[in-house]
Formats: sequence, structure tokens, C-alpha cells
Amino acid sequence: IKKQQQDVLGFLEANKIEFEEKDIAANEENRKWMRENVPEDSRPASGNPLPPRLFNDSRYLGDYEAFFEARENNAVYAFLGLTAPPGSKVGVHVFHSKP
Repeated sequence: IKKQQQDVLGFLEANKIEFEEKDIAANEENRKWMRENVPEDSRPASGNPLPPRLFNDSRYLGDYEAFFEARENNAVYAFLGLTAPPGSKVGVHVFHSKP
């Protein structure tokens, strides 16, 4: 999980895409919000959704696998729902768990 989180955050930082980190390990409200807002069809068969999970404001974008696939297909900006040029202020939130 930590490597995946670092991969997502590193990509966003390298491409100057503004984002807000939401730590679910230290903040119960963040954890509850993330779990409640991951769509039913994107939840694991058992247990709770694990980070990293990406949202654009309150719209669920996907998990690490979806992000990775978008990156491999050079479609990250579309995946993130970005219409503004790179470096513009956007409402991307990355829910993660710090060790």
C-alpha cells in the first residue's frame, strides 16, 4: 500500500497536479468518508476498501490499479477528470494511510 501511495503522490507532484492528501490512519472522519464514498461495485468482496483511493472533489475516480492503467495509457488527466492545464488548482484528493 505504501509503495502504491508513493507512486500516486510522486506522479502528481512531478506533474505539478495540485492535490490534497487525506490520511485515513490518523483521522477517523477521513476513513469513514472514504469508505462511504467508494461505490459498491468498486469495493472488495470482503472487508473495507483500502487506500490509495482517488477522488476529484466528491466524485470517485478509482483505486491504484485504475490510476496505474490510466498512467500506462497516457490517460491520467482524463482519469483525474482534469480539464484545466497541468499545474492549475484542481480538487483532487488522495486518501492514504501513513505508517
